[in-house]
Amino acid sequence: MEQTKTIATNKKAFHDYFVIESFEAGIELCGTEVKSLRKGGVNLKDAWCSIDDAELWIKGMHISPYEQGNIFNKDPLRVRKLLMHKREILRLFGQLKQQGLTLIPLSIYFKGSLVKVQVGLCKGKKLYDKREDMAKRDAKRDIERNLKEQNR
Repeated sequence: MEQTKTIATNKKAFHDYFVIESFEAGIELCGTEVKSLRKGGVNLKDAWCSIDDAELWIKGMHISPYEQGNIFNKDPLRVRKLLMHKREILRLFGQLKQQGLTLIPLSIYFKGSLVKVQVGLCKGKKLYDKREDMAKRDAKRDIERNLKEQNR
């Protein structure tokens, strides 16, 4: 059984989008980027995915330069290729074009020694949906707080 260790999650994605389906993809990285990921130097907040020429790319993901990397460091915001089977990419492409959905990276994690990205097929939330989610979260927090006080 392979060990998974989450490096970063995209909390903004869960706030701004309904996640319809999620997929696992590998990511093409250089050595210093992997070392930087091991230290937790990644930001998925403004990242998104696109499909160009039947290939999946992640854009806007910031991987901090590795301190001991010197000349081997790459551009922190460079476009990186995601690795999935071509038939999966083409199926995603069809869904994106038909339904007006978006591909958003939800989390990045180590699976064994490999770096994987969880990509979500998402639909944007309207403002009233976001408010409704916040109200539900606040109500749940209040209920848990009251239960905790009653148990004392």
